[in-house]
This record gives sequence, C-alpha cells and structure tokens, in this order.
Amino acid sequence: MSGGLLPEGFHDRLPPVAGAASRLERTVLDVAHAHGYEQVDPPLAEFEESFAARLKSGSARDAVRFVDPVSQRTLAIRPDMTAQIGRIAATRMGHHPRPVRLCYAGAVVKLRASELQPERALRQIGAELIGLDSVAAAREIVTVAVEALQAAGVSGIAIDFTLPDLVDTLAGGALGGNDLAQLRDRLDAKDAAGVAAIDPAYLPLIEAAGPFERASEKLRAVAGDSMTSRLDGLAEIAGVLGGDIAVTLDPTERHGFEYQRWFGFSLFLAGGRVPIGRGGAYTILRGDGGEEPAVGFSLYADAILALGAGQDGRRRLFLPLDSDPERGAALRREGWVTVQALDAEDTPGAQLCTHVLTDGDPRPL
Repeated sequence: MSGGLLPEGFHDRLPPVAGAASRLERTVLDVAHAHGYEQVDPPLAEFEESFAARLKSGSARDAVRFVDPVSQRTLAIRPDMTAQIGRIAATRMGHHPRPVRLCYAGAVVKLRASELQPERALRQIGAELIGLDSVAAAREIVTVAVEALQAAGVSGIAIDFTLPDLVDTLAGGALGGNDLAQLRDRLDAKDAAGVAAIDPAYLPLIEAAGPFERASEKLRAVAGDSMTSRLDGLAEIAGVLGGDIAVTLDPTERHGFEYQRWFGFSLFLAGGRVPIGRGGAYTILRGDGGEEPAVGFSLYADAILALGAGQDGRRRLFLPLDSDPERGAALRREGWVTVQALDAEDTPGAQLCTHVLTDGDPRPL
C-alpha cells in the first residue's frame, strides 16, 4: 500500500499555497476580462489525433495517452491548453468576428519532466487573441500579461523577447534542412564552436543578446534590412512597458518557442532562471485546413508561487466563543478572514490566526 505517496511529478497543494494559487488565477482572469477576454473552459482530455494535429511542436509528445473505454479510441490529457483554445476558436467560435479574445485557466499534465521543472501536473493561466498577430495585437497581449502579474502582486518582472524564425529568415533557403536544424540548435545553446562549424557568418548572432536597446542595435547591424520591421515592432512593444520592467532580447532563443512565428517572449522574475510565463505569435488550424494568425500568453502558476511571488500575507482573525455574530459578519465584509472558536479549549494559535477579536476590535497577536 502506497499510503500518502503520489506519482513522481505530482503533488498536493496545501494551505496557504492552494489559496494563493486560487487568488492568482482569479486575478489574472479578472485583468484579462477587463481587456475584453472571455473565459472558456475546455475539457481535460480530447481525442489524441486532434491534439497531435494542433500541437505543432514536440508538445504532442508530452501528452499522457490512454484508451477511452466508451469510444475505444485513444485520448490524450492536455499538456498545454493553447491548442484547445485554437480548436474552440476555429470550430465552435469559427463564425465569430475576428479577432476573438479568449482567456482560460486549468490543469495540464505532462508525460515527462525536466531537472529544472520536475513537476508534471501544473496549473496554466493565459489569454489568446485569435485572428491577428500584428504589432498592435502583440502589444496588447504583452500588456495584459504584465498587468495581470502586477495585479497579482508580482514585482521584479523581466521580459525577454526572441525572434523564433530569425535563422530561417536569414538563411533564406541557403542551408539544407539538417544543417538549418543544427544551426538553430547550436545558436540556441550559444555554442560558438558548433555554429562556426556550420557557418561562421552566423556567429555575430550569439553576441546580439542582452539588454534590449543594445542587443537590437547589434542585431540590426548583423541582419540588415531583413529584420528592420520586426525590430521596430519589438521596440514599439517594449516602449509601452514601464521603467520597472527589465527588457532583454535573445533573438536565437528557441526552447519553448517551437511553434511561434515572428516574435516570442518569456517572463521571469528579475534574476530568475525558470520562466513564469511565455507567449508570442503563432498560427492555428482553421476548419477548412488553412491557418489563422494568433498571439497569446500562458502563465505558470506553480512557478510563480514557488518563487514566493503573488502570495498575500495571511490575516486570520480569531473570534472567541462568546463573540457577537453580527460583529463577525461586519468584519468579513471588511475583508477579514474570521475563524470562530467552537469550544472553550480552542485557541488563536491552534487556528493559525494572526489577530484575535478583543473588546469588539481585531488585535494583533
């Protein structure tokens, strides 16, 4: 008997983390809703072939699969919710005027984990704008993501921009498929020797990374006119961010951006190594087999909470056994969390309270 053991990569969320996760989710969705994004709630599992068709990257390999006893078809538990939002926009909401603004929150399950991110069961929160991937659409998505984190009490936000198809654009068909794939991989890893072995002309791209203004100047010098419009677009997006947001550029970053198009971004806490969110421009499959542009972001609640961000201080008020119920109700309306004593032996410490009601008023312990 396994007792309290859970499968590797799965965990319980206990107080106060479970409560903090719920508040974070609600805050992000409220900010998105204030910008016109309507919430959708797709199912945890779908037919495997639908996922495989819509997850345009290695994420399809991350799906946990099983046979549905009803249909006898293979189902997949979602490893990412973005593909489901695309399905909803392309099918159930295919008639809706574009752009469609949708937001979501829910559990995702991955088949495998990494050393940096060992969790396999995660909470994902995000917003997608379907029908446009213009600079204006990208600017709105980045703004909503940053506003949502700030509203949740997250400070020290850093955003790192990337150009996922930069190498393909610069190569322009001059490299074969295998060489191009290896070049992308070596640039992503900042492997100068590996890049030089393929084509040393791409070595300056490794140096075109760092604080946004300096890195974009270096990239303009390397890429010439081919990147002018994209870098102008990124500069416009970066320009709407407040001075308290650290903005960097890593133009050859590919990890986590396998299906993004002209731009992508990662969100970090300043100095952090693990992203707390990602986003960018991509395409979804339409019902007629064509593709439709989109832009969006996903936030990773567990990563945010693990770094101690977004958590409110606990403020619990102990109500002694003889407390006036109406006074307790009034304090709850003021925002207090009250814990009513149920017997004479109950104590504020046993109930993890920070305050106690004394002579009708909250007093800190």
